[in-house]
Amino acid sequence: MADAAHTVHTEEGRLGRMVYGRMAPNEDLVQGLQAICRAQGVRHALVRVGLGSLVDACLQGPSGREIFVEGPAVEVLSLFGELRTDAHGQCTAELCGVVVNAAGQVHSGRFVPGHNPVFATFEVTLEEWLPSAESGAV
Repeated sequence: MADAAHTVHTEEGRLGRMVYGRMAPNEDLVQGLQAICRAQGVRHALVRVGLGSLVDACLQGPSGREIFVEGPAVEVLSLFGELRTDAHGQCTAELCGVVVNAAGQVHSGRFVPGHNPVFATFEVTLEEWLPSAESGAV
């Protein structure tokens, strides 16, 4: 039985296309992923893997405080999350990850949109999520 303090949401659907994308230098990580989804007509996607580095990184920690990680070449060690498009066509991204700077300091949190420019290139694999009509998330 679920604890009263937890909210659980389930959604039925199926996996769709795999989308492989590359972002260019100075393109924002979050906004770049949103642009890839729009260009491919993907309304909902799961981030399967990402590989690359950022000029600098800006993460939001668990307390809500922003963590600025100074570069250059902040390496992204882990990237996960999802992108969803609402009924008005607005794509939002909830992306979390782990980064390391040149001094070897490791930080984690949610990537703040508009503050994570790609350093050289960034490759990503997305998997399209196709919610069933009954789930109400279409």
